[in-house]
Amino acid sequence: MSISTHSFSFVRELVRAESAIVLGAGKEYLVESRLVPLARAAGHRDVDAYVSELSRRRTPSGLKHVVEALTTNETSWFRDAEPFAALRSTVFPALARSRADRTLRIWAGACSSGQEPYSIVMTALDAPELAGWRIEVLATDLSEEMLARAATGEYSQLEVNRGLPATSLVRHFERTGANWRISKAIRDRVQLRPLNLTRPFPMLGRFDIVFLRNVLIYFDRSTKRDVLRRVRQVMAPDGYLFLGAAETTMGVDDDWERNLIGRSSVYRPGPS
Repeated sequence: MSISTHSFSFVRELVRAESAIVLGAGKEYLVESRLVPLARAAGHRDVDAYVSELSRRRTPSGLKHVVEALTTNETSWFRDAEPFAALRSTVFPALARSRADRTLRIWAGACSSGQEPYSIVMTALDAPELAGWRIEVLATDLSEEMLARAATGEYSQLEVNRGLPATSLVRHFERTGANWRISKAIRDRVQLRPLNLTRPFPMLGRFDIVFLRNVLIYFDRSTKRDVLRRVRQVMAPDGYLFLGAAETTMGVDDDWERNLIGRSSVYRPGPS
């Protein structure tokens, strides 16, 4: 049985209000598939019964679980490859020439279960220009469940098979039962914090690099513009912004300049 129109509308409005993510027509299958486990865990016969009770009781924890279920995105190690190639070939060497304090601060927004920020750290550790440098990575996500998973640094065999080179697995992971755990040396360079991109940012400091990949596609135009404006405010003037392959600042926020590095687009704050 598919989710009813009433249930879909309730979930769609809840998710939009809490995260600004737009679930358009045709996403009913996604909502149902993400909520089936929650409905079963709560002892309901189907998603409609679960949503019906949730809409009556509106418990904060219940609403939060639904939002987190619908805002958890796919991730993998070194996803799309090209951004990490751009870090190695151009971004890290350029920043290494201009940072006298030998420190880089990087923000990975919408980090999900942690593969992206940990991939960034592994890439930085392999960069000869950054040998001996202090690498600080802030990783944030709306989902506290995903952040808790990222904090363990533990991944299944299926998860490490998704994009992680065998050499990186050998160098940076250890077996823990049937799973793999990333080394403490890498985990210690990543600070994990909950953050809703659509709301005013807390004090974050200034970043040399921001990864905000494959999340803007879920927002409407005005939300994208607002997020990009606030990201620009926390970036170094010569910093680098990485978006997903299907995302761009062009036609959304013209205060960014687009640069090509190999096959990857990067965005830099325009002159103020």
